[in-house]
Amino acid sequence: MYKIREAVAEDMPQVLGLITELASFEKEHDAVEVTSEDLVNDGFGNEKRFQCFVAESDGSLVGMALVYPRYSTWKGPVIHLEDLIVTEQMRGSGLGSALLGEVVKYGHNLGVKRISWEVIDWNEPAITFYEKKGARVMRDWDVVQLDEQGMKAFLENI
Repeated sequence: MYKIREAVAEDMPQVLGLITELASFEKEHDAVEVTSEDLVNDGFGNEKRFQCFVAESDGSLVGMALVYPRYSTWKGPVIHLEDLIVTEQMRGSGLGSALLGEVVKYGHNLGVKRISWEVIDWNEPAITFYEKKGARVMRDWDVVQLDEQGMKAFLENI
């Protein structure tokens, strides 16, 4: 059994472990640069940048969902679900649905107009899960990013 609750700063080392597990699943083993100290500072410091929900079972974290505010010029206030992670051993237990439910309740209570997130195109089980929950997977949109190197190169060329 598991319990879902709001994360506390002391959870961040385990949250980082879940993030690292997801990166490995997505074949991006070395992509995680954030530290547990970054997570503590950004989630529990003077300027709170995200809200995190965790699922705990027998004293260990077995899932998490991290969201942050955004603003849509078409809709108004929205939130972005950065990650919803369930450990491999807990998949199929209903934990993903429970975590997504927490996010939806949180967004609804904030009065946001939309919750958005990305899913990697080859993760068909996740896509199926989200579609069964009523989410619209917009396969005709591409994610666009400028990383630190990209921003630096951009600024050097203006």
